[in-house]
Amino acid sequence: MIGLLKEKRLFGDAFWALFGQLVSACALLAGTRILTELVTPDIYGQVALLNGFVALGVALFSYPFICAGMRILPECLNKVERTALYGVVARLTARATALAISLLVLGGVTYSYFSHSDVWLFMLAGVLLMTTVRRELGIQLLIGERKQRGASLWQTSDSILRPLLAIALVMWGGQKAEWVLLGYIVASVVSNTVWSLALGAKPDKNRPLITRNFRTDVWAYALPLIPIELIFWVNGLGDRYVIGYLMTAAEVGLYVATYTIINEAFNRSAMVLLRTFQPVYFQSCSQNRIKEGFNILWIWIGCVVALGFIGVSLVLITKDWVGSAVLAKSYHSAIELMPAIAIGCALHALGTVVAQPLLANKRTRLLLLGRACGAVTAVISIPLMVKNYGLLGAAMANPIYFGVEALVLAMLAKPWRNISFENKAALDQADEETSNSRVTA
Repeated sequence: MIGLLKEKRLFGDAFWALFGQLVSACALLAGTRILTELVTPDIYGQVALLNGFVALGVALFSYPFICAGMRILPECLNKVERTALYGVVARLTARATALAISLLVLGGVTYSYFSHSDVWLFMLAGVLLMTTVRRELGIQLLIGERKQRGASLWQTSDSILRPLLAIALVMWGGQKAEWVLLGYIVASVVSNTVWSLALGAKPDKNRPLITRNFRTDVWAYALPLIPIELIFWVNGLGDRYVIGYLMTAAEVGLYVATYTIINEAFNRSAMVLLRTFQPVYFQSCSQNRIKEGFNILWIWIGCVVALGFIGVSLVLITKDWVGSAVLAKSYHSAIELMPAIAIGCALHALGTVVAQPLLANKRTRLLLLGRACGAVTAVISIPLMVKNYGLLGAAMANPIYFGVEALVLAMLAKPWRNISFENKAALDQADEETSNSRVTA
């Protein structure tokens, strides 16, 4: 009976995760199609570059704390501890976000002074950063509590409203990047307000009795993730800035529009699996159900491999049709980039899942090492490939650095190793001694 209930809940989680990702993907693709009709590649490129700064602020300053809260949530014994953890994560995230916004605006003012560009774009990007962090905090902690329905509805409403309001403002105010950004901001403010009130996804103002030092736990888990998230950003978004530097904003628009279509298809599929399996996997590890966690992990890996193979095959067969259907005619020259981007996205999804034992065992320093190898490869390969092959070179660099990252993460995490209670401590000690000996050498 217990097994049936677990399976039923797992399928329920999968349904809501699939629902949220599918509807969000459809909204994004439809929004991309209409926006590429309404704005030029140059305007689209400007928005993409500013969105990249927003993503950097979220990843570097806020998401490590959110990720720590999601991982520690299964260890909370009762509602009091969950409320205390939420409060700690919310406060740390708010302070880090304020710092990120200050740095973004300061950098924008400096850049605008020397380039004589509009500083208001950076101001809007700062507001968008704040609303995006609030969204991610609410959604990810709901996922950590396995409240997939609320998380999916929150994400879906935001994903629908963002392109809808951006398109409406562009049609009303003309082809300007600020209208797109303002549409995103208003959309997130509306969805955040509605779902925060509906789901109660905010810390309790009446501070409960804290039975555990969550602040120390969150910092210990989050600190190694900060450089990891920076590396993740370099791998995922750094190429657009190399293209912008070596080429133009118009080429950035062509590349990002094409990359978004392929990445969303793979990322949304991988995210369905992540949101379905990761909370269950973390819960199994937290409760020392090692065999169950091992089986869940390998079902997850098998699904990711199958989706990668099917996805790349479909892109090779249907890329011309997909490009014509989703991109405006002025963007069709970038269709040839799709296969290489698809292979890179599949390898990235694989690297994420094989690294899960490191997160489950809170060995984020080893995860940092794996991500760093991918970032170093990206820093070397992207400029060389773009300089020699242009946009096609940027696409071809994706499988190179994501492939290196996935290989190194697999070697570090060893997902094929089923650690039992008896030998887990010994293996951890052996790995620690090996790491220390390498540092000494």
